[in-house]
Amino acid sequence: MRLPLIAALTLTLGGCVATYPAPPALPPATGTAVQPARAAAENFISVVQRVEPVAESYCRSQGVAQNCDFRIVVDDRPGQPPNAFQTLDRQGRPVIGFTLALIADARNPDELAFVLGHEAAHHIAGHIPKRNDQALSGALLAGVLAQASGLSPDEIRAAQNMGAEVAARSYSREFELEADALGAEIALAAGYDPNRGTGFFDRLPDPGDRFLGSHPPNAERKALVAATVRRLGGS
Repeated sequence: MRLPLIAALTLTLGGCVATYPAPPALPPATGTAVQPARAAAENFISVVQRVEPVAESYCRSQGVAQNCDFRIVVDDRPGQPPNAFQTLDRQGRPVIGFTLALIADARNPDELAFVLGHEAAHHIAGHIPKRNDQALSGALLAGVLAQASGLSPDEIRAAQNMGAEVAARSYSREFELEADALGAEIALAAGYDPNRGTGFFDRLPDPGDRFLGSHPPNAERKALVAATVRRLGGS
């Protein structure tokens, strides 16, 4: 999967895993409003430095992904909405991207830490190859059924595309919840508060329970993170 032009900031932070102290508590007035640009940038850099080695350690311990050397990038293209993504470069190295709008919109470091943990979890759990395999299986099945029904080549291709999309989306919610749980564990291990980190869900439109929706309802995701933190002995 080829990355779009991403330039502004690239952090490649390897190294061993250390035990991190909890970050200092923010004053009551912070954590609820958009941070100044400089503070947002400093928060992001600090979070990457703390969370990336923890994520890489989890990645190696799981033994699913072949490459655990995360590359964290910032998508500085103008007009991009708040978003984060995980992909692979041409060499198979995992890449996690943040748009400038998401960094600016974060209310506290915990939100950035949870998002980074969540995106790393997609790679650690092998979601990209799993999704590709499911899409291929769906396309093959739909193509066979379409061909058996006597459809035209164009109709068969359309059925294959639809089959791939349906098969991939059928597991998207499961993958998102799995990434939420593992992402919360990574953020907690790095010294952040995943419950506070899910605050950005309160600012996102709720996907509800749409048929073949790619994301679970926000309340379900927050509840899963809270349950994960309790299971791990957090507050």
